[in-house]
Amino acid sequence: MRSVLAILIGAFLSLSIACDSGPKDIIDMDDDPVERDNNRDKDLDKITLPPGFRIDLYANNVPNARSLARSENGVVFVGTRVGTVYAVVDSNDDCVADTTIVIDEDLRRPNGVAIRNGDLYVAENSRILRYDQIEISLSQPPTPVVVYDGLPTDALHGWKFIAFGPDDKLYVPIGAPCNICDKGQPYAALWRMNTDGSNFELYASGIRNTVGFGWHPVTEELWFTDNQRDYLGDDVPSDELNYAPVPGLHFGYPYFHAGDVPDPVFGQGRNASDYRAPAVRLGPHVAPLGLEFYDGDMFPAEYRHQIFIAEHGSWNRSQKIGYRITLVRLNGSSEVISYETFADGWLQGQSNWGRPVDLEHLPDGSLLVSDDQKGVIYRISYTGS
Repeated sequence: MRSVLAILIGAFLSLSIACDSGPKDIIDMDDDPVERDNNRDKDLDKITLPPGFRIDLYANNVPNARSLARSENGVVFVGTRVGTVYAVVDSNDDCVADTTIVIDEDLRRPNGVAIRNGDLYVAENSRILRYDQIEISLSQPPTPVVVYDGLPTDALHGWKFIAFGPDDKLYVPIGAPCNICDKGQPYAALWRMNTDGSNFELYASGIRNTVGFGWHPVTEELWFTDNQRDYLGDDVPSDELNYAPVPGLHFGYPYFHAGDVPDPVFGQGRNASDYRAPAVRLGPHVAPLGLEFYDGDMFPAEYRHQIFIAEHGSWNRSQKIGYRITLVRLNGSSEVISYETFADGWLQGQSNWGRPVDLEHLPDGSLLVSDDQKGVIYRISYTGS
């Protein structure tokens, strides 16, 4: 089986990485046949999108699919909170994955994945691992190298999103190990390190729990989502999209939430003006996770360099909200001019059948969306019709 898989992967890596938009045949993914149109997942008909866009199933057997990272060759690596890291391969170049490979398992919440120079970095709760030259050994993944093992072991908000910045440093958040507390460093902050784990340094603080960030494709300035505290009511505070163009900024937690909501305990004697306000207040408890600047060529020009956000959805609000993909439009590189729904329908009334987590481009400019509730990955494309 391993030799057959190796041949399949080798054939995939030799193909063009642009998707074929022609007729689709039935393909096989983990013995579960998928036909792109004739056997379309009926739940996808519940999703509403702007005119000209469509959503399809890209991968249908990726349990607890969360963070996504795509290699230059088009392999999509997937982190989870249930111990497994996957590689998802579209070996016949038809924009539907046909192979899911277990890279590793029995890890501790390996939510974060990132690719650099052919190496796969994986973030567990308390460690950063590296799988060297992963694409040439997908069928027999290498033993990981421990890059850094000094992260806290706390379970709450211990899962991590990671990404390499334009400075070639690996950015790693450490969430607050609580709903509301003031534990000091290293908690409630965003850190960065060299690729070998050295020079671990603070980038930004006052961040309760960010599970998604990215850099503007032109200015290379950082934007990130942040999940605010619970138990102040259904409508307070709002979750956040933040803009951090320089290091050293403090975004308010645990003293202020959403920029101007003082914490009833930790906000006493503090001034909101001492902290960086959010670029956008996204709504109360929508749970914004993955963030992606659109930098492809498939979508209309109005979407280029705009921000897509995966809203995982509220977990304890009396009336559920979120469970959607939203769009933040920028005027230039730093001024927000609107915040709107892009893809909606995972929440039907007060029943949710899916929860978007992360976003990632494919080489053709389409957009992948992971769903940890349903254990799948979707592909959003633009057809113009």
